Amino acid sequence: MNDLDTATGAVVALRGITIRFPGVLALDGVDFFLRPGEIHSLMGENGAGKSTLIKALTGVYSVDAGTITVGGAERVFAGTADAQDAGISTVYQEVNLCTNLSVGENVMLGHEPRRTGGGIDWRAVHRQAREHLAGLGLEIDTRSTLAAHSLAIQQLVAISRAMVLDAKVLILDEPTSSLDRGEVAQLFAVMRALRDTGVAILFVSHFLDQVYEISDRITVLRNGRLVGEYPAAELPRDQLVSRMIGRELDELAQLSQSAERPIDRTVAPVLRASGVGRRGVLSPADLEVYPGEVVGLAGLLGSGRTEFVRLLVGADKADEGVIEVHGAPARMSSPRHAIQKRIAYSSEDRRGEGVIGDLTVAENIVLGIQARRGWMRPIRRAEHDQLVSEYMSALGVRPADPNALVRNLSGGNQQKVLLARWLATAPELIVLDEPTRGIDVGAKADIQRKVAELAADGLSVIFISSELEEVLRLAQRVSVMRDRRKIGELDSALVDLDQLIDYIANEGEGSAA
Repeated sequence: MNDLDTATGAVVALRGITIRFPGVLALDGVDFFLRPGEIHSLMGENGAGKSTLIKALTGVYSVDAGTITVGGAERVFAGTADAQDAGISTVYQEVNLCTNLSVGENVMLGHEPRRTGGGIDWRAVHRQAREHLAGLGLEIDTRSTLAAHSLAIQQLVAISRAMVLDAKVLILDEPTSSLDRGEVAQLFAVMRALRDTGVAILFVSHFLDQVYEISDRITVLRNGRLVGEYPAAELPRDQLVSRMIGRELDELAQLSQSAERPIDRTVAPVLRASGVGRRGVLSPADLEVYPGEVVGLAGLLGSGRTEFVRLLVGADKADEGVIEVHGAPARMSSPRHAIQKRIAYSSEDRRGEGVIGDLTVAENIVLGIQARRGWMRPIRRAEHDQLVSEYMSALGVRPADPNALVRNLSGGNQQKVLLARWLATAPELIVLDEPTRGIDVGAKADIQRKVAELAADGLSVIFISSELEEVLRLAQRVSVMRDRRKIGELDSALVDLDQLIDYIANEGEGSAA
């Protein structure tokens, strides 16, 4: 039997894949091919069908129509074990390892060599683990506890574990989302080494720079349909983005004018924080937000951005400082007090502290306004339907089905539902913590555009993002955080990205102020 699909030379060939969920056609006749010795990126907006296609390939979802061919033979996967038996391994964004065990135990987990009497041969476990790691160019103490290593090393251990199965196909789903540049380079070196041995690698990432750095081929999905497959070298970035979202992406360039919009600071600020801090968490910091102003919080991971806003909205309790709303002292000992003051907070943890997956889109949207009114005053049906329709349309929630369960929506559309919930409460100030993290460029454009529109109409915004370009694009002022303290404040119209990075790195010394 030929090890490859005869028509395409692919080790994996998906043809006409169709998957339906209640009310949703997730994939509509999609073709997809993985060839040996290639790194193939799968691109598309959130909701385009990327995750569904991967789950079909890994046996998580059954297909309603179409065929899956692996190694030249048609296969039907009843579960993930069937996909693994076919030589398909997956490493997810959230590394599925046992951090309390050693590196060697994780590499060989489930495939430990045995002694004659049936017990595990631990010496052989660590010897074989070292060999597998060395095959990827890695020198790691296999007896060290996995938890002692960085997330990047854990990702590489997960890849090594996948290759214990002699995988012909390796799927890497957002593996770089929490890695720094050096760690990404280390991961890419391992990916290239695997590619050169003939492994077919499916790479999923929202970082366009990384996609173009590592990819040989790119497949684009949109709205559950195949847009096309392209050699990476023959697909310019602007064309990739256009194919992903179905329109030319000039919105972000237009949004840059948002930072230049004048703000009236002669009036009382919507919110003023003076010396707000918490021992061991955040040094005392000041912040003012005026009507219609977007204030960005910038800094590296762990700089104190999230800790600061959680004190401002009462999600955590400050032990020093004063908060004023419209010039009057305000008690902020819980998020309920913030809501009463018409301050909404959208947490960075949209799944744990945001949307409720088992509720519908409509139920999630009205949750905030119902909580503010109290559960003894239910929202009238006509008002309920009008609110849901208005905000689903305004934010472009897809699918446009108010009765769809939120857990079945993509990350970008879940974020839109969460934003709709808080906008429905008619806040005067909304705090958005990483509202565009982990979502595609089209959904980012939608959310950024909506934030800019709302601010232009008078809504005040505190905006946190790890993407500094995004902060500079939207905010009129940027408060810079480092090491759990505020180190300064910048006028967005007067600094560029390099100056902001330099300011963060040098704590403002000798930098643009």
